[in-house]
Amino acid sequence: MRKVLRLVGLLILGVIVVAAGYLAYVAISGIPKYSPGNVQLTVRSTPEKALRGKKLAGLLCASCHLDRATGKLTGHYQADAPPIFGPIHSKNITQDKEKGIGSWTDGELAYFLRTGIDRTGQYVPPYMIKLPLLADDDMEAILTFLHSDDPWVQAAHVDPPGVTKPSLLTKFLSHTAFGPLPYPSAPIPMPDPADRVAVGRYLSATLGCFACHSADFKTMNELEPEKSPGYMGGGNALSDMNGQEVLSANITPDETAGIGKWSAEDFDRALRAGVRPDGQHLRFPMAMMPELDRDDTAALYAYLRTVPKLAKAVPRAAPPVVAASASEGERVYTQAGCASCHGKTGVGIADLRKAAEHYPDDAQLIAWIKNPESFKPGVKMPAWEGVIPEKDFPALVAYVKELGARK
Repeated sequence: MRKVLRLVGLLILGVIVVAAGYLAYVAISGIPKYSPGNVQLTVRSTPEKALRGKKLAGLLCASCHLDRATGKLTGHYQADAPPIFGPIHSKNITQDKEKGIGSWTDGELAYFLRTGIDRTGQYVPPYMIKLPLLADDDMEAILTFLHSDDPWVQAAHVDPPGVTKPSLLTKFLSHTAFGPLPYPSAPIPMPDPADRVAVGRYLSATLGCFACHSADFKTMNELEPEKSPGYMGGGNALSDMNGQEVLSANITPDETAGIGKWSAEDFDRALRAGVRPDGQHLRFPMAMMPELDRDDTAALYAYLRTVPKLAKAVPRAAPPVVAASASEGERVYTQAGCASCHGKTGVGIADLRKAAEHYPDDAQLIAWIKNPESFKPGVKMPAWEGVIPEKDFPALVAYVKELGARK
């Protein structure tokens, strides 16, 4: 018996030593590298392709790469990324040849966007959206936009304000669960525009709805999204700009736990205006998508009606706690949820600290908060008129100005 126990003990010790050695190897070697692709591709640009590409870039690239300070896709710190993956800074993807992607070929860009392997062979984990299912026409549209004269992509010789430092978990998953996606072996056509469900399925996969709204980033299936565990049932742990946990919503057609009682109009208003049927605003990191048109939202709605129902109740984030010492303006700022997008300091997906410079008159600033779309069409900020009580706007504006004075 002692010999058996001693043997079992040695086996367990051996497993521990091997596991520790493997983790040490992973920690030192970092994210794997692979052979870079060799895709021959030359895009023929047209104004229509550039316009389509700008729409796709607004939906797929801007949230991570658009720096409000530069007004370009120069990258920034991803404050809302799950901390378990380590600090993440998105890259400069402007046309600068040294700091950006100005020297990349169309083939190198397409291979990277589809597989996650850049032109040096470096693999980028799933915190970068991959586009293995994107139609060839839409890939050409994105590449056309990246080569265009749009201000977002004009060369900017700047580095992001920090360096991505993948956690040990990210490194481990990149050696085991995550990995490069295969480059398509056949052309990928656009869906039949007459088939609304097919268009919605394509948009859902392209926009990566499944990544956030399924059970977990670590188990999502990028090649066959519908095989992702908990597909569209939500509950995936995300973060707002303050690092507070926000669980993704159940968007299956379940009448109680999901969006089964939503009408197509409800769904359109939520996606394009950021307002739920109950009058509440969407909670960041879910952002409104003004780039979509009514045909897009109708197609997405039609597709989601075909998704299997999941009776999985996902609690909405608890109301933010207001400090007892908070001023009236800070109370409004916190309770309205402004901090989830703009952070406690006013610096988030948009920097509020210059609001007073842009709108020195209080009435103008209040008008902006009430209906930003009337000032800047396409802005990804919902209207707050009728949501924030009229009497609270002066205090909120005073607090926004206070945040600007702190910089």
